[in-house]
Amino acid sequence: MKIDWDRRTCSRRGHITYLPQEEHLREKLRADTALGEAWRCLRCGDFALGDPHGSGPAADAPLVPRGKVLRDLFILRFLAVERAIRGVFIVLAALAVWQFSNRQDAVRRFFDEKLALIRPVARHFHYDLDHSPVVGTIQQAFGYRHSTLLLVAGLLLVYALVEIVEGVGLWRAKRWAEYLTVVATAAFLPLEIYELTEKVSWLKIATLLVNILAVLYIALTKRLFGLRGGRTAFDEERHSASLLEVETSAGVPEPARNS
Repeated sequence: MKIDWDRRTCSRRGHITYLPQEEHLREKLRADTALGEAWRCLRCGDFALGDPHGSGPAADAPLVPRGKVLRDLFILRFLAVERAIRGVFIVLAALAVWQFSNRQDAVRRFFDEKLALIRPVARHFHYDLDHSPVVGTIQQAFGYRHSTLLLVAGLLLVYALVEIVEGVGLWRAKRWAEYLTVVATAAFLPLEIYELTEKVSWLKIATLLVNILAVLYIALTKRLFGLRGGRTAFDEERHSASLLEVETSAGVPEPARNS
């Protein structure tokens, strides 16, 4: 089922209409109805009752995202939400490490007391807590220096800040955020691949695939790093679309362009 991104967006945000100074375009965008004057939406092409939202030369018509651009914006905002949520969880992890660094001895005593209580129960079910990987990892953490834990907490906060900044920038469709997302995500791909060599899990595989697809999608569709003509081709594409908004909405076909 094909999604009509234009009408889907207009149903949520409303139509966007424009009154061009050019007479031939104005007549094609305007219609008289029994309920009054109506103007064609620059996004979906449907007529909407009421006065236009703006006016001026056709070249100054607002750049209204539609079609493929709307689809790309939806995907970018999906990635933005994912980055923001991840950033929040990393902040919580950093706070947990920081609190642990300040209460390391108390946490160790509490852990040892509870471990002693449940050890007989675990033995009853033939489970050796003393050789448990989880227990071993926790006990290893108790041996870290206070300064080391503070460094880890600081690095986690920096990582969280990068994720949150990525999320905000992607939500606003900023080009610098697209570069930041591609570079930051690609930088962690070798680490994710290395983790798979240590232990394979469906979550790790899914995360790796999502990150690889995100890097390729953003880099190719946004023409980053000189791909597909680079910034020049990207600007020409957007500038051409802005000049043709009114003409296209008025029913004048766009000249063919090579994809």
